[in-house]
Amino acid sequence: MDNEGGTSMEWMLMPLRRYAEFSGRSRRKEFWMFALGVMLVYMACGLLMLGGGLASSFQTAGTVPPAFTPVFWLGAGLLGIVALGLLVPSVAVTVRRLHDRDMSGWWYPGFVLIGLIPYVGFLGNIAFLVLMCLPGTPGPNRFGTDPKNPPSYEAFA
Repeated sequence: MDNEGGTSMEWMLMPLRRYAEFSGRSRRKEFWMFALGVMLVYMACGLLMLGGGLASSFQTAGTVPPAFTPVFWLGAGLLGIVALGLLVPSVAVTVRRLHDRDMSGWWYPGFVLIGLIPYVGFLGNIAFLVLMCLPGTPGPNRFGTDPKNPPSYEAFA
């Protein structure tokens, strides 16, 4: 257990428990540990696809060009299913992270659209990355209490 409550795996899975919860706030640790977990799952699927693709390139050379193996298609199918399954929790944790910065969740589609513009999109993506790295607003804001330092009610007990 780390000193901030919960193991790293618990922080990675927290957005999955809060699957479609778009209200409230999320700490940087929740956002970035989830991003790390998603990246590891995507890498595992990619390695499965790579292994299937490489296996097809080592087949005996003949008149028929090598095709991708079933292992490649298994990895591709898993990648597609995982990507669809993680879409809603990814958006939800990003919206809650914006709420932690006291920003509306509607900034997220704006950053996505800006990211599609050539040259400007690169700067928009850098700005979004910096925004996700900044600490949340201390204390309560219009989206809820501070998830890092919740108010202590022991003084009123």
